Amino acid sequence: MKPFIAGLLAAGVFIGGAQAAEPVKAKVETGVLVGQADNGVSVFRRVPFARPPVEDLRWAPPKRADNWSGEREAVKDGPACVQRMSADGRPNGGGASGEISEDCLTLNVFAPTGAKAAPVMVWLHGGANSLGSGKIYNFTPTAGQGVVVVSVNYRLGALGFFAHPALTAAADEAEPLANYGLMDQIAALQWVKRNAAAFGGDPNNVTVFGESAGAMDIYALLAAPAAKGLFHKAILQSNIGWGNSPSLKEAEANGVKFAESFGAPAGASVDQLRALPVEKILAGRAGAAIVADGRLIKEPTLDAFKAGRMIDVPTIIGWNSYEASLRQSTGAAADAFTDGQAGAPNRWIASRLETGAPAYLYHFSYVRESERASAVGAAHASEIPYAQNTLRRPNQPEPTAADQAMATTMNACWVTFAKTGKPSCGGLDWPAYSAASDQLMEFGAASGVRANFRKAQLDQAQASVVGPRETAAR
Repeated sequence: MKPFIAGLLAAGVFIGGAQAAEPVKAKVETGVLVGQADNGVSVFRRVPFARPPVEDLRWAPPKRADNWSGEREAVKDGPACVQRMSADGRPNGGGASGEISEDCLTLNVFAPTGAKAAPVMVWLHGGANSLGSGKIYNFTPTAGQGVVVVSVNYRLGALGFFAHPALTAAADEAEPLANYGLMDQIAALQWVKRNAAAFGGDPNNVTVFGESAGAMDIYALLAAPAAKGLFHKAILQSNIGWGNSPSLKEAEANGVKFAESFGAPAGASVDQLRALPVEKILAGRAGAAIVADGRLIKEPTLDAFKAGRMIDVPTIIGWNSYEASLRQSTGAAADAFTDGQAGAPNRWIASRLETGAPAYLYHFSYVRESERASAVGAAHASEIPYAQNTLRRPNQPEPTAADQAMATTMNACWVTFAKTGKPSCGGLDWPAYSAASDQLMEFGAASGVRANFRKAQLDQAQASVVGPRETAAR
């Protein structure tokens, strides 16, 4: 089983269809939704935030959802966006199973029943921007703490991240290209800004949070001028990588090769590309890289952060002790990957943010007590059930008191940060990051503030990317 899904399964984030509960209504800009309320939380599922990205909207910026008449049922999950699924029906490497469709630009809303001006958290799921779905996460416990939570689907793989000369030629001069998944995320945030109040949320207090690819996307959004004003805080869980992006020209060349590999003729037109069966596109081997298209992503995120051209909002950012579970590697190679692709970039990002709104750096090393004898460390995605307080699930061993205490603590950190911009973690005092003191919060068997955490290893990895001068200035 792939490490990412193993972590998700351990996390217990999967949820089935909604259970019988009291109907509850919300009026959004496109019509009336009928969801379900249970135990103080109202849930609305499969809420469209954009028109289906099909036909002439395939590989195009998202358009606002259409209105509907009457009341729209919002109690069943919608399909995941198009991605490769497991042949045996089990969740794939991003945790998704069941129906897939290009008609997938929907979101789920978890709201405290009767909320008024509650903070809003918008979740971007992980899965290498090729897998996963917003519907697999259960945000009832977080919503129960007085927060409206919105979990978003966005286009994935070659349908979400794709460039081609024909698409460029057909687009208006200022129209964004290639990063259709990011465009969907921005459209969802715009929808939240316009509609949060319908669920008792405050559109002026929005935290965007995500894990793995979701965190990588938030990193890019922090340097995207089009995202400014759409969120007021950010949480990046396991951002992997430094934010290097191919240019539009490079992405177009890759797109031509990919399109030809799944049956597009040489020199394919936009109409020919959009007429391709989705099955052929899915069978191809395209990556899902964020592209510096010069329009939405005006420059590689790494370059924007070097120059200080990023959105200034309070931020939580951190990584897990065994991110190398993604590579199924152990020993020195595992440490090199975790330090070089997670620890060092996340610490550097925090250092770039410290001159403005505060940034809070963390390291997650906690391993469930029942798994400590065999675990190498805290695997990629293993922090999710702690941050979301979703450890308990049917047909699984009960978490120990220590396990549950960690979940309660981390969830409190995340929720209070969403409410106030400063994480309050029970008895743990978490200082804002500064390069001078180089302090982070470790969530582990013994949690607390650590100074100069793996400094030599992280300095070395950082110097290899951003240069020794900036590293030495710390």
